[in-house]
Amino acid sequence: MLRPFLIAGWLLFGNGLLHAAPVVTELQDSLEHPWSLAFLPNDSGILITERPGRLRLWQPSAGLSSPITGVPDVYAQGQGGLLDVVLAPDFVTSRRVYLSFAEAGDADKAGTAVGYGRLSADNKQLEDFRVIFRQQPKLSTGNHFGSKLAFDRQGYLFITLGENNQRATAQETDKLQGKIVRLTAEGKVPADNPFVDQKGKRPEIWSYGHRNPQGLVLNPWSGRFGSMSMATRR
Repeated sequence: MLRPFLIAGWLLFGNGLLHAAPVVTELQDSLEHPWSLAFLPNDSGILITERPGRLRLWQPSAGLSSPITGVPDVYAQGQGGLLDVVLAPDFVTSRRVYLSFAEAGDADKAGTAVGYGRLSADNKQLEDFRVIFRQQPKLSTGNHFGSKLAFDRQGYLFITLGENNQRATAQETDKLQGKIVRLTAEGKVPADNPFVDQKGKRPEIWSYGHRNPQGLVLNPWSGRFGSMSMATRR
């Protein structure tokens, strides 16, 4: 009795309807190395980071904005620059926007940094930006910053950190290279992080042994994170 339905399904889905060519609509063609998107509530626009150090807003009615002011200076060399952008879980009331970026240090070395500011009502300025996290030590000469940001259901902020192309550091828990860290929304260390109060280990660490994790997503059903590292598969 099921065979007619199976045959009909094969005719419907196996004969081309599921193989239609995707339709690509170009929204903007003047961005310079766009790195990340954050979608504002109520389809009111998309925040876009450009790696050279610009944050812009694209809106259906107005197109692409001029660069939003108040963005921190960035280390725009190699793979560095202005990287991820995410909205705070309470963005509707706080207007808080989080950015990750490569930050310059001594001797032309750099590391990942994270901070937040308040998006002004006219969407033209990121006000009162403050840095809440800095990768230590700074070891990168332009490689492997990680830099993906995501909030979990409890409002904790997770940050992926590349090993700055210093591979052994990913296994060294006294350094923040090759790690995923977990912080409060203000950049504090939660008391239940796995290495809190352990001598010689960084309390920010949630997991270690990563290369250059540039994918981080929260499963909306399980509440668990999945991460993906950039690497050459041989």
